[in-house]
Amino acid sequence: MKLAISAILLGSAAAFNNAPLQAARSTTALSETKADLETLGKSLNPIVGYFDPLGLTSASFWGRSDEATIGFLRHAEIKHGRVAMAAFVGYCVQSNFVFPWAQTLEGAPHPGTDLSPPEQWDAIPFAAKLQIILFVGFLEWYSELTPGEGSEVGLTHYTKGGIPGKFPTFDAIPHSVPFNLYDPFKFHTGLSEESKEKRLRAEINNGRLAQLGIFGFLCAQTIPGSVPALAGIVKPYAGEVMAPFEANWSL
Repeated sequence: MKLAISAILLGSAAAFNNAPLQAARSTTALSETKADLETLGKSLNPIVGYFDPLGLTSASFWGRSDEATIGFLRHAEIKHGRVAMAAFVGYCVQSNFVFPWAQTLEGAPHPGTDLSPPEQWDAIPFAAKLQIILFVGFLEWYSELTPGEGSEVGLTHYTKGGIPGKFPTFDAIPHSVPFNLYDPFKFHTGLSEESKEKRLRAEINNGRLAQLGIFGFLCAQTIPGSVPALAGIVKPYAGEVMAPFEANWSL
């Protein structure tokens, strides 16, 4: 439940021949130019291809170069896709299952499945909400660290030639951390570059689909009849999904 709700709040395709794969590899790693995005777009969806109706790749965010803007946009899409995948899976799970143990030190149970996921969020204690948001905030802050001179902490920033979507390991933290956020059990250390690229493209496509999926759930809950396919499946919600502390105080 906590994973899905925090994801809601805070805001991986078929095989390809070797030539397109090589082009897509440089795109997935750096996405330096619009031409790279056009190549990636075709590999992600041959029918739609490159899609930028608002011309964001040429918007020069904050007066930066197109390459920096593209790095920012690529990173944002990957991150939002991951959040949406966690939210979608969490929504489905917590609609049907909650942990059987107590949620608080006082022994209060987790909100039951008689409540919809947004209602479950409203029902948990304010302190629990803060813990979730602060933890996600720490991950966000840590992911933005760039290495200083002589430091091994962080990665080259995605707007400065770094790899969009790559999360740094916790290996350089003085306090021992047993698992990294990505591949904590090291199941994928032996993957070939081709397999990695295929999985990265699949992640992007799945993330796009998950964004539609989780917002479909929320729209069906808050706007009756807006998603006919979900009528009678999700429960109506009278609260405000964009106000995470509405149940704790009113401004």
